[in-house]
Amino acid sequence: MINIEENKDLKPLNTFGVKANARYFCTVTTRNELNELMRHPVYQNNRCLILGSGSNILFTTHYNGLVIQNALKGISIKQETDTSVDIEVMAGENWHNLVLYCVQQNWGGIENLSLIPGTVGAAPIQNIGAYGVEVKEVIQSVTGVDLQTGFTTTWLNHECNFGYRDSIFKNELKEKIFISSVTLTLSKKTHRINTSYGAINEILKQQHISEPTIQQISDAVSEIRKSKLPDPTLIGNAGSFFKNPTIAISHYQQLQKLFPGIPGYYSANQEVKVPAAWLIEQCGWKGKRIGDAGVHTQQALVLVNYANASGTEIFSLALDIISSVKEKFNIELLHEVNIR
Repeated sequence: MINIEENKDLKPLNTFGVKANARYFCTVTTRNELNELMRHPVYQNNRCLILGSGSNILFTTHYNGLVIQNALKGISIKQETDTSVDIEVMAGENWHNLVLYCVQQNWGGIENLSLIPGTVGAAPIQNIGAYGVEVKEVIQSVTGVDLQTGFTTTWLNHECNFGYRDSIFKNELKEKIFISSVTLTLSKKTHRINTSYGAINEILKQQHISEPTIQQISDAVSEIRKSKLPDPTLIGNAGSFFKNPTIAISHYQQLQKLFPGIPGYYSANQEVKVPAAWLIEQCGWKGKRIGDAGVHTQQALVLVNYANASGTEIFSLALDIISSVKEKFNIELLHEVNIR
């Protein structure tokens, strides 16, 4: 039996910790509950927002509609061979807990994505990535429910249109699909160890580890993230607020003449990815605070709520940062975080 609440306080349900209310709110723990909810007048007469752990959203106003919290749970093996395993993970599972579980089973492929906040259902939407790995590399398929028809559809990896922090679920299917589960293909032996990022190598070197296990990679990534990123239980934030922009090679070469130290990473499609944190820091924003909204002192990509900042104040700060980076470098920063 579903329970629909009214005027639900969303402050505990978003990691920025900003004040916002939902006109209606319902937590869905089973597919049957979702079916029941979709037949309810509140669902049929209101716009809907799917919420996971609230770690990638900034509420700038109250939500005058129905917020549905996706709390589907469960992990099951769909297929297994001597070298790999396919697991179906329900969308409401905590992502980092899934990583820890897989590492304990010696299933490789997502250890570099340790300590990324959020739920499994959000992972394909954002095509989450860190330290040389993107989740698209292990996703076999994504299953979801059409929020209009109630029909269930499965999208194979190549049908998800994955890009840098992007997917079909952020574009054509945005707010049209309730993701119910994600199927991952993970290795059981001969893991592809990825230590392409220098920070990982530094930690492994300090620990005198030359042939790391997936557990040691996971531990190293967690250590790095804890040292760089603020804990949302201590200070409100949603992790990286901005994407790293990609620009044309010619634009990058022009900037190199003006800013010889500008970092850049050449990609296969004749573009250069420039670290957004470097751009923001060069514009003087790192550690800056305006009221209770600020830019983190250790990581310029992260905007924080020091106490009682509103979503509007945090977003205003983001717009000021975007404007100054555009003015100085002629680069348009895009936000990763979902603005509401």
